[in-house]
Amino acid sequence: MADDAQTPDSPTARDYRETVFLPETPFPMRGGLPQKEPLILEQWGDLYSTLRAARHAEGAPLYVLHDGPPYANGDIHIGHALNKTLKDFVVRSRFLLGYDVDFVPGWDCHGLPIEWKIEERYRAQGKRKDEVSKAEFRAACREYAAGWIEVQKAQFLRLGITGDFANRYATMDYGSEAAIVKEFHKFKNSGQLYRGSKPVMWSPVERTALADAEIEYHDHVSPTIWVKFPVIAATDDHPDDLLAFRHQTPAVVIWTTTPWTIPANRAISYGPEIAYGLYEVQSMEQGLEFEPWAKQGDRLILADKLAEEVFKAAKIATWTRLDDLNPSGLVCAHPLAELDDGYRFNVPLLDGDHVTDDAGTGFVHTAPGHGADDYDVWKAHGHHEVPDTVDPDGAYYPSVPLFAGLKVLETEGKKTGKFGSANPAVIEKLIEAGTLLARGRLEHSYPHSWRSKAPVIFRNTPQWFIRMDKALDHADGATLRETALTAIDQTDFHPAAGKNRIRSMVEGRPDWLISRQRAWGTPLAMFVDKHTGHPLHDPEVDARIVAAIEEGGADAWYTRADSDFLGLHDPANYEKIEDILDVWFDSGCTHAFALETRDPAHGYTGDRPSHWPANLYLEGSDQHRGWFQSNLLEGSGTRGRAPYDAVLTHGFTQDENGEKMSKSRGNTTDPAVVIKESGADILRLWVALVDYAEDQRIGKQILQTTVDAYRKLRNTVRYLLGALADFDEAERVAYADMPPLERFILHRLWELDLQVRGAYETYRFQDVVRPVLEFCAGDLSALYFDIRKDSLYCDRPDAIRRRAARTVMHEVFLRLTAWLAPLTPFTMEEAWTTRYPEGGTNCARVIPETPAEWQNPDEAARWAKVDVVLSVVNDSLEAARRDKIIGSSLDAHVRVRVLDASILDAFEGLEAADVFRTSTSEFRKDWPVGGPDEPGLGARLVDVELFRIESPKCARSWRRVPDVGSDPAYPDLSARDADAVRWWDAKHGA
Repeated sequence: MADDAQTPDSPTARDYRETVFLPETPFPMRGGLPQKEPLILEQWGDLYSTLRAARHAEGAPLYVLHDGPPYANGDIHIGHALNKTLKDFVVRSRFLLGYDVDFVPGWDCHGLPIEWKIEERYRAQGKRKDEVSKAEFRAACREYAAGWIEVQKAQFLRLGITGDFANRYATMDYGSEAAIVKEFHKFKNSGQLYRGSKPVMWSPVERTALADAEIEYHDHVSPTIWVKFPVIAATDDHPDDLLAFRHQTPAVVIWTTTPWTIPANRAISYGPEIAYGLYEVQSMEQGLEFEPWAKQGDRLILADKLAEEVFKAAKIATWTRLDDLNPSGLVCAHPLAELDDGYRFNVPLLDGDHVTDDAGTGFVHTAPGHGADDYDVWKAHGHHEVPDTVDPDGAYYPSVPLFAGLKVLETEGKKTGKFGSANPAVIEKLIEAGTLLARGRLEHSYPHSWRSKAPVIFRNTPQWFIRMDKALDHADGATLRETALTAIDQTDFHPAAGKNRIRSMVEGRPDWLISRQRAWGTPLAMFVDKHTGHPLHDPEVDARIVAAIEEGGADAWYTRADSDFLGLHDPANYEKIEDILDVWFDSGCTHAFALETRDPAHGYTGDRPSHWPANLYLEGSDQHRGWFQSNLLEGSGTRGRAPYDAVLTHGFTQDENGEKMSKSRGNTTDPAVVIKESGADILRLWVALVDYAEDQRIGKQILQTTVDAYRKLRNTVRYLLGALADFDEAERVAYADMPPLERFILHRLWELDLQVRGAYETYRFQDVVRPVLEFCAGDLSALYFDIRKDSLYCDRPDAIRRRAARTVMHEVFLRLTAWLAPLTPFTMEEAWTTRYPEGGTNCARVIPETPAEWQNPDEAARWAKVDVVLSVVNDSLEAARRDKIIGSSLDAHVRVRVLDASILDAFEGLEAADVFRTSTSEFRKDWPVGGPDEPGLGARLVDVELFRIESPKCARSWRRVPDVGSDPAYPDLSARDADAVRWWDAKHGA
């Protein structure tokens, strides 16, 4: 049927528009999602509880998705929206596939960011943190976190997230804190916990140790220095005149980017496989604007491979290599020994595998209190005393000669995180001592706190660790590392590359550092024997601690008397540990109190069952070193396996240009703004369309593309609703009576149903929405709807062709609204309730079963051949319209010639004119003069000729067919249309 604006060839006394069965639906073309979605949310109420109750009553199989807790600090950002939407896709799709789904949203509440906010609040009141009681400070932190939980909860709900928000978990809940302490006690009592004094990454700005997962690397400019350590002793296997008075005293040269660690130097490390030489300076570069620190006659010990680079840095023009030199057995003086007796100690040379000749001098300045390798090589050579030179604020202790009180890093004011006065002071003293050879600057990757963004330092400090390589009692002698690696191999990863990533991290990670020197967190609630240094192992003490925290939260540990916990033990003999647990240990325990306690296998009998382990954990790819790993280690250390069967990771969201988002750059996309302007379904559709496994991009142009895709989906659903007005089961046509086109569309439904189910099962949401979009735009809009438009509008309602079309459209509607319900739930709910106002929520449906008889590869093969002809016909029609030969395709008669008989056979049983959307058509087997090889035709299989029809136009359907006027009662209608109008007139008493 042509455009409504067109009119018949000759005037008629009757307007047939009222007899045409045009689509009717209240479902609007424009979504109006920002206004409509809140109303749908109100209608849903506690949707999750409704769905769970129904599935639980049905005995549906249980699926558990455990929520990695976001931090309760600030509004949600686009990363939150991506993450929670993907989780909602999992939850809703599992409901759609017939499961009962356990998903309890949670929040991570402890830690530094909230402490900072509260400290800022007190500073604004003119108070320092140490002027406020720990109880008051913790109460303020708790109140702050609770407020943001409610804000983020509302924002997640507006996004359409379904979950057990009514029973949400938070790491700061009293029960959670008690459970975390109980998990900590398992490590304590198994012997995996120990206190060690070793260098750890320390944030002076935050005054706490940091774990690997809390570190990120940024480019940073550091001062570099080459320093001479004078040789003062050598074993007999060295040359006799090495230390002869007639020569300059030779010096081992080191290179470092941390001048501030020179006061902590206790040794020099060398590589046993590196070739070293003794070099003598012959001359210096001329014409310099400054006097170099090197002098003619200086004797320097260097790695041969790096000697030339060192001479260049020191402005040495010529030199002589005097001899090979083995560093073993050399003893040096500290480079500051001439300035203060506090540095008058021997500096031995130690062989170490960590030393290379890739850069520097081939020697490594070794400060065992400020580097992991330094510490290890110092201990490996039998040394035990590790000097403490830098305090928690990043300043030298008063005992450090020459530099007492100087800061390595600034921790307050506008210069927070910048290098302090320590580096320049050390360099000046080295110059004064005559031991500085050269200096420079280097831009390199340097560790920073991921929270404060400030540089960190390695600092020797007593901390609590969990051993990675001690045999576990419950793991048949396997260590925590071995148990975790086995668990990784038993876990499914989506994408698969995640397995290698987390495996390599666990293989090489150090012991798990779990203590922090802060106030807001779960305490390492234990007592340590002052005489032995060992934690107290007493089940009754542990039970009293857990019970007190269960009743009053972690505050009970700090406010109640030690005797309340120790019972018969004398408090004077025990040290009470007041450090808090690393927040990763906190969140690593969530499986224990959010899942395991509701597992029927552990005695749970309520109506919110879960099971341990979870089916899936889903977070960003950075959580291989964070939440995935902390849960892996906690579960492996206490239960012998990971608390999950599968792990799914997503990438990070960038702006449209692939740049990292930053508020300062103004290139962020605020999910609240997108929802306000376009609706949550637009944001959700964007998530569905992207390849979440990689980094994604978002911005105004990309969102506009998403809006365009949404309109196609919406218009498809709207057309179906209009075409299905008043459809009921009495109208249904059996499959055996379906025309070929309907059988093809049902076959496509069968194919898509298989594809959609498989994609949802394996979390490939892009492989749901993209094929469905292509189906809507191609098979439906461009083919099926266009072909059947004439039948829907103009056939009489009881005609089998029209009934068959509406039967198929009914099946399409049932599946589209189900398939897309997890992805665009608001729109599909609106569509479903428009058609079935009393049909309950669309969210409670499962995918309808698709009859096996719909599978019809023969029909698919037929329509593939039909499409070959149709594409040629469409091109010809478009050219004829462009050349004004015809006004619409209904003005055309198409003559088709084909060489391939199978293509001709494909049209058997089809009304070709319907397929071509023309009034008439014919097929011919004779080829035009010259055959298929005639110039211009090439090797085409199809040839099309097009003619303008001069037959009269039907006043109702506008088709030009020979039988217009064949019914005397309706002289301006075709026979088909006359029959339909006669039916309409009889129904309406005309």
